[in-house]
Amino acid sequence: MKTKRQARRDADTLWRLCLVNGRLEEDRARAVVEALAASSRSAANAVLKPFVRRVRADATSRTATVSSAAPLDATLRAQVERDLARRRGVPVATTFLVDPSLIGGMRVEIGDDVYDGTVRAELAALASRFSL
Repeated sequence: MKTKRQARRDADTLWRLCLVNGRLEEDRARAVVEALAASSRSAANAVLKPFVRRVRADATSRTATVSSAAPLDATLRAQVERDLARRRGVPVATTFLVDPSLIGGMRVEIGDDVYDGTVRAELAALASRFSL
């Protein structure tokens, strides 16, 4: 029986083996998951969980949702995508949404990170300062 710490270390080792030039090679990750799922060893499931969690975290860190009050033109969209890729160091799959309730500005969500430069967020912050 593997301890959680050892299972996490093994999952991290498998993770590093699935990286090619710093990027996750999906075929390798799929092969690891299939091999662990098909294994009859009890420790395989303990390693599978942190490995899959790491793959999911990687996928969410490479996707961004950009919300704005009005549609963004193609030039601004391209600039946002370039800036996100530069910040992350890897290409980011970007989805653009229009949300009129934001009033103005832009909100970017990448994985667990949220960058909120909207008028609605500023108004909410201002309101919380006055309600003390």
